[in-house]
Amino acid sequence: MDDKSELKYSRVRERIMGLLTDLNVGDVIPPERVLAADSNVSRLTVRRAVDGLVRDGYLTRRQGSGTFVARPTITQSPSAASFSIGMRERGLTPTTQVLSATREEAGPQLSWRLHIAPSEKVLVIKRLRLADGEPVAIATTHLIDSQVPDFPDEELAGQSLYAILSDRYGIEVAGGRQTVEPTVTRPAERDLLQVPPYAPAFLFRTSTHTADGTIVEFTRTLFRGDRYLITAELDLSPRTSEDLRHLTGGVVATPLE
Repeated sequence: MDDKSELKYSRVRERIMGLLTDLNVGDVIPPERVLAADSNVSRLTVRRAVDGLVRDGYLTRRQGSGTFVARPTITQSPSAASFSIGMRERGLTPTTQVLSATREEAGPQLSWRLHIAPSEKVLVIKRLRLADGEPVAIATTHLIDSQVPDFPDEELAGQSLYAILSDRYGIEVAGGRQTVEPTVTRPAERDLLQVPPYAPAFLFRTSTHTADGTIVEFTRTLFRGDRYLITAELDLSPRTSEDLRHLTGGVVATPLE
């Protein structure tokens, strides 16, 4: 694309972005012919600008209906952090519905995750996480029951897990490890997240610990694939020992389990 075409492309993109400030999610944008005439460019230039805005998540196409303002995509960096804080940083209002809270034996897999005996009790809390009233994730958190006696699970509807751990039990989360893999929703998850059958999703597995290395939790969080965009910073500085490009966020491509 030459400089003149690039200038026209940028002008149309800015024009459409300006229209979005006066539109709501789900509103249709003007047809390509109208945008082309308004900006005095070809329909091909308009189509390129619209294609770019669709790729960037600002617009969505519905075959036979037109192009509409898309719901904002929630950008998520692969790091262990509070859901509530993350949503507020993105200008969204986080809320939580506690779906269940049960106690059960850890078993072999959870005992390995939490560094406890298989027979030790684990508190399992399942929550529906919402942003601006829309369900975006299902989190299943496993805590070592002996570390959190009489845990007030009902308070999770209005307070973050990490705040309760800190204020009530003096447990300060200092770090953690997180993996992400693509998946699809199962029937029960589909209903809770209000998505079509076998909708794309991201499965986050998060383990956190205190400063002295004591394991605090293991959480499986299923995020809606249509609302989340996974990002990571790239380190493109040259390396003397290898000609590779590295992710600074600790993201490593590994075979899925």
